Amino acid sequence: MLRTLRRATDRRRHAGGDYAHLFMPHDGSDVIALDCETTSPDARLAELVSIAAVPVRNGRVETSQALHLHLRRPHGLQRDSIRIHRLRPDDLAEGHSVDEALEHLLDFVGNRPLVGWCIDFDVAVINRHLRPRTGFELPNRSIELIQQYKRRLRRSHPDVSPHVGFEAMAEALGVPVMGRHTALGDATTAALMYLRMQAGSAAA
Repeated sequence: MLRTLRRATDRRRHAGGDYAHLFMPHDGSDVIALDCETTSPDARLAELVSIAAVPVRNGRVETSQALHLHLRRPHGLQRDSIRIHRLRPDDLAEGHSVDEALEHLLDFVGNRPLVGWCIDFDVAVINRHLRPRTGFELPNRSIELIQQYKRRLRRSHPDVSPHVGFEAMAEALGVPVMGRHTALGDATTAALMYLRMQAGSAAA
């Protein structure tokens, strides 16, 4: 409820501004598979390390059209954080500032729905950085793969408690895991899982 009210307020505030198009209803079937690599599993503390957004269009994962952003190394990032959160040397390369990365992301995503595994975490981290800079949070509809997977299993195996870990879901859906714990790899795998479940729903 709070998120809905906040989104409606943001829409009114920005109706005539540069970001008005983000608040328009999406007309089409495209979605964006989104994933972020961060410095912490706590959305209240996590700093953005890399962001990937992979278009899914006409039943295809468009990896050649993907957006993949590396951000500048967060100040004060400790070696333990690199080890614990499985950050890679490429993740810590010099890259975009947070302002630049968010601007690229907004331009790329537009008003298309966002899909991902634990998508609320990625959206929460982005929003924590986005609102102070723009005055709004991502208005895009979010599609949570875990919820879709649970609904799919309830229809076919109502007595089974599904394993909803990333790798377990990918394996159960017959989807290869692409570059685990990288933003681009996880976003691509999420896109493939989404397509597999969409195909299953259409066949049902």
